[in-house]
Amino acid sequence: MLVGTRRHAAIPAQIVAALPDIRGSQMHHLRTVVLMREHGVSRICTRDTASTGFGS
Repeated sequence: MLVGTRRHAAIPAQIVAALPDIRGSQMHHLRTVVLMREHGVSRICTRDTASTGFGS
C-alpha cells in the first residue's frame, strides 16, 4: 500500500501546473498518480482511458 510522503503536497501542484486542463475523473486519478511518483512507480497497466495523459 502506498502512502503519502513529505513530498505529497508538492507533487500535485507540479502536475496541475503542467496539465491545467485536468478535470472530471482525472482528478480522482491524480491522487494515484501522485502516490506513484512519490514511490518511483513509473508505469501502470490499465484500460481506464481517464488514467492516461499524466506522462512521467
